[in-house]
Amino acid sequence: MKRPTIADIARQAGVSKGAVSYALNGQPGVSASTRERILAIAEEIGWRPNSAARALNGARANTVGLALCRPARFLGVEPFFMGLISGIEGELAARSYALMLQVVGNHDEEMAVYRRWWGEGRVDGAILVDLHFSDSRVTEMESMGMPVVVLGHPSESGSLLPVWSDDGIAVRETVEYLAALGHRRVARVAGLPKLVHTVLRDQAFAEVCADLGLTEALTVHTDYTGEEGARATRRLLSSSSRPTAVVYDNDIMAVAGLSVAQEMRLTVPGDLSIVAWDDSPLSQVVRPPLTALSRDIPAYGAHAARRLLSLIAGERVTGFEDHAARLTPRGSTAPPPA
Repeated sequence: MKRPTIADIARQAGVSKGAVSYALNGQPGVSASTRERILAIAEEIGWRPNSAARALNGARANTVGLALCRPARFLGVEPFFMGLISGIEGELAARSYALMLQVVGNHDEEMAVYRRWWGEGRVDGAILVDLHFSDSRVTEMESMGMPVVVLGHPSESGSLLPVWSDDGIAVRETVEYLAALGHRRVARVAGLPKLVHTVLRDQAFAEVCADLGLTEALTVHTDYTGEEGARATRRLLSSSSRPTAVVYDNDIMAVAGLSVAQEMRLTVPGDLSIVAWDDSPLSQVVRPPLTALSRDIPAYGAHAARRLLSLIAGERVTGFEDHAARLTPRGSTAPPPA
């Protein structure tokens, strides 16, 4: 079967193709009854708009774009992005919008995707993630003129609309909690060092450790994968000044760290306390369940999508600071061994 066209609708409705175009695009020029008849026929025969044609006449695509510069296999095990996308999708679906998602290998490919989507009229706006310092993507997106919401701190988002949370508050709460338990040797297995939120966490960790006199605090950077998290944990636990507590920048690395500790015959939390960032079900099904920094990630995605749709509609919108993650103590933290 060939794809239904405007000509098919015009023939069944007994009107011109121009009248069909007016009706489908919500433009004046046809009566209310004719518009209703045309829309009913379009629905009945399964007509869908052609994105290229819509771009030519300036119609909206009712779609927003998200390009992720991460390995595709990573998304299948990364609870953060699955939660984020579910929140974005939920908000978009309620407004009859779709999400166009593509995984790319580097930032050049990412920007090529956004330029193509915007130039071909495939998207009405985009969400930019994984913000880093002096991010050239920000400058390029500003020059494109596309409505964009960036998930990242406003200090590096340029004129793009930011949605962010204060990671420093969460880091301080976590380290103060571990220090109150009696821990003096605290390590952190962090994410990619080029990302803005990683650097802000690095700074907050160093500051609170200095304030509390934790002179043996150490941060190790990884790529967020379980493999790298496990490798970093082995190095830390094999050192002469082994930490008694480790904070991980995501739950995948925390679960990997838990496995390494058990592999090395260390008990959790008896010999080692573990804290995970992002409290997904993964943190709660392992034994012991992980103390975690909890935040509503789907809501975070929904905030971004809601503001992007307002931008697309031409409304006046300001940046949004979401709630900081809060510490949820569970069975993986306790006082250090005597």
